[in-house]
Order: sequence, then C-alpha cells, then structure tokens
Amino acid sequence: MKVVLIGVGQAGGKLTQRLAEFDQEMGFGAVKGALAVNTAEADLRNLDIETQLVGQDRVNGHGVGGDNELGAEVMQADAIEVMDALDGKITAEAEAIFVVAGLGGGTGSGGAPVLAKELQRVYSVPVYGLGILPGRGEGAMYQANAGRSLKTLVREADATLLVDNDAWHDAGESVEEAFASINQNIAQRVGLLFASGENIDGVAESVVDSSEIINTLREGGIACLGYASALGGDTAEDNINAVTTITRNALLTGTSLPDATTADSALLIIAGEPDLIPRKGVEKARKWVEDETGSLQVRGGDFPLESDRLAALVLLGGVERSRRVDEFMERAKEARERQQRDEVDHTEAFQNDELDDLF
Repeated sequence: MKVVLIGVGQAGGKLTQRLAEFDQEMGFGAVKGALAVNTAEADLRNLDIETQLVGQDRVNGHGVGGDNELGAEVMQADAIEVMDALDGKITAEAEAIFVVAGLGGGTGSGGAPVLAKELQRVYSVPVYGLGILPGRGEGAMYQANAGRSLKTLVREADATLLVDNDAWHDAGESVEEAFASINQNIAQRVGLLFASGENIDGVAESVVDSSEIINTLREGGIACLGYASALGGDTAEDNINAVTTITRNALLTGTSLPDATTADSALLIIAGEPDLIPRKGVEKARKWVEDETGSLQVRGGDFPLESDRLAALVLLGGVERSRRVDEFMERAKEARERQQRDEVDHTEAFQNDELDDLF
C-alpha cells in the first residue's frame, strides 16, 4: 500500500519519522512521502524528514501550549502553506494519505482534523487518521483534548486507526523510554500493514493487496491493529497450530486498542516464508476471527517475508462500540468537567472582596 504520511504536532512528527525509517530499513518502499507539521520550531529541528512550521504570526514558533482550539485555528489559517509543502509528494502512485497525530496535545489534536478535512477536499484517495490516545496517567488536559479531537477526526477522516498509549509499553519504563517503545511498536505493526501486498521477493498463495486494506476500512469510524509473532516450524504442516495461536494473541492481547474485539470488518494477514504458511491454519484462524469479532466481512491472506518467524496482523474496522472506546470517552468527559470546574474556581477566586484592594 503506497502511502504519504503527514505528522501533525510533536508526537505526530516523531512517529511519522519512525514510520518512514522503518519502511526504509526494511526496504518495503511503501512510504512515498513524509512531512511533519508543527507550531513549535524546536520540535521540527530534531526531525530528518521534511518539515513545515505553521502559526508563526500567532505563536511565533513556540507552540500552542496544549490549546487545541488554537491548534485548529492555526491549521485553518495556514492550510494553504501545508498543502503547498505537500505539492509533488502526493502523486498518482499514492493509494492513501495518513494524518498522524497525538490526540492529547494542542497542535496535533486541534490541527489533525482540520488538515484531514482539507485533504479530503483536494485529493480523491482515502484520507485516514492515525491517532495516539493519551495513557491513563497523563493529565486531564490531554484526556479532554483527545476526547474532543477523536470525535472530530473520526468525522473528517475516511477511518481513524487508534493506538492507546497504554497498549504497547512496559509499566516500569520512563516517559522517554515509553514513548520510544510505543513509536517502535507502532512503526513495526503499521509498517507491516503498509507493506502488505507490495512487490517483495516470494510469491504468496493468497496475496493481500491494498484494496483489501481499503475495503476493511471502507465503513469508516474507528479501527485498530493487532499483532503477534512466534518462531515457525520446519514445514507448513508444523505451523497450523502456530498460526491459530498467534492470531488469537494478536486479537486478544496484542491490539492497539485493548479489549476491542467486536468489529464490523476485519483483515487477517499472516506474514512469513511462503512455504511455511499453512493454508489450513490460515483458514482456521480466519474463521476464528469471524466468530470472535461477530463480523461477516473477514478477509485473509499472506504476506511473503524472509524470516524464521511467523507473524499475524489483524486489522479491525468499526470498533467504536468497543468497551475500551467507551471507557476512554467517559474518562475524557470527566476530565473536561474537571477543567470547567477549575475554571469556575479560578474566576471566583478573583472575585473575592479581599482581593479587590490589591488591584
């Protein structure tokens, strides 16, 4: 799947760079262009991909301070500059555009939906969101921002692939280690999804191509991605149980949105040496995904990859009814209410008669 990546905000820029690096390291050639857009000049200096600074007349390169309403206003005002920076990157070769953003910050959460809407207006290929939800331990501002941003991004994008920050890092890691680990995990999984069906050495018996990814996401809404791998056996027959086991692990313990298993559609991809992928195992695993998700639209296929391991990728479309999404939206609502109470408390403090004499 040939894609163009646009990272918005600090987290979006870093993840976009990591996705482009992974694609290059693996030699997949799926990422055909990458651009990072931000209101903070310092964040852009640390990136090796092409960059675009926005909002200079409003924030002078210092960022929006977590204010996602300001982030949206800045992106709206400077959308023409961003589209100019994309000129020549989104060619006829591109099959999809991904707008990548952390949904808790200001620039990413405010700007990503605005940019997705503008891209939809100009380009005919699907425009997807790749959104990162803040973890439970991150502050109320990030939770509230993400709640608002998620609703808007889901509306503006053709589909939004969600990654929960709590999904793919160890509890004992520092903040910096956690973010690096999360970006690496996302790059590996999403990078493999992009590369599925590309011209890679080896001929699969049932090749997955970009149209199957697009069809899985066709209904829109929220999507998530599961992944698991294991060492393969010596023959395809030896790997029947291995394929069904890694498929179960990918869906039940390895998804980017934990506990999201009910879906409108699904795509199962088994990656590995073509001669070691058992047809019986793939079909058995695909049937299990169908039963587990309750979806009658479950596609499946192979991804030829030179490796001594077998890997399962499970892409789920239409998971917005999942318990995890409900829990997050409730958390975001509570955070927003706390913010509003704090704003009222601060206003009342400045209306205290004892303070009047100080002004």
